[in-house]
Amino acid sequence: MLLKQLGLLFQPRPRAAAVPAPEMMELHAHPVPVLYRRHPRARRYLLRLRSDKTVVVTLPRRGSLEFARRFAASRKAWLEKQWKILEARPAAAAVLQPGMAVLFRGRAAPLEGREDTNGFHIRFDDIQIRLAAPVGNLRPAVEKHLRAMAQRELNLRAWELARAHAAPVRRVVVRNQKTRWGSCSRRGTISLNWRLIQVPESVRDYIILHELMHLRQLNHSPRFWAEVEKVCPDYRLAEQWLKKHSAQVGL
Repeated sequence: MLLKQLGLLFQPRPRAAAVPAPEMMELHAHPVPVLYRRHPRARRYLLRLRSDKTVVVTLPRRGSLEFARRFAASRKAWLEKQWKILEARPAAAAVLQPGMAVLFRGRAAPLEGREDTNGFHIRFDDIQIRLAAPVGNLRPAVEKHLRAMAQRELNLRAWELARAHAAPVRRVVVRNQKTRWGSCSRRGTISLNWRLIQVPESVRDYIILHELMHLRQLNHSPRFWAEVEKVCPDYRLAEQWLKKHSAQVGL
């Protein structure tokens, strides 16, 4: 019996199933991955070209994958147009050094670096960050500071707007979302991207209001957009700003 048990303990583990490679399509002679995602609230097929040059096709819960493939192929001309727009956008620099600028509250704020007996100081706008020693890339320290600010400010502002518009929000969280400015769950949780600290206050408020209105209409129907327009009449201007500048904050 003991030998049998030991044999069971030392049996080789089954190999994990291989993750299938993403499908590809060609845009301007470049191979581009295509991801297909089902969304329980989607009412139609949606298409997006992310800033990392990945095509994302959103399917309704019972949508056809084959139709989604044909849908993406039929919109190739539109995708290539979006590709050109992405190529023309100034992207966020991977390395930040003194003399460069960081986007803060919708403005380009030049970075300053100064070393003294108390350490190394980074300054931009009215912000000062102290480090123990100089670093070659200021981005990690700047982002850490901005994320901490976002945790405080976005939470406070979300609850203020929720009270002002009687939105039944239950919880607000600030996250490092890679492809979204915000989201809303059926349970009343609003998730906000910390990078909203970098956009103009009017754009920040639009994103928060957009998610709060999902508590009334958990979709993107005409009724939903009517709710958004009631609380944010200039939301189209905010959408235009996001389309133009989102790559500067890494989205």
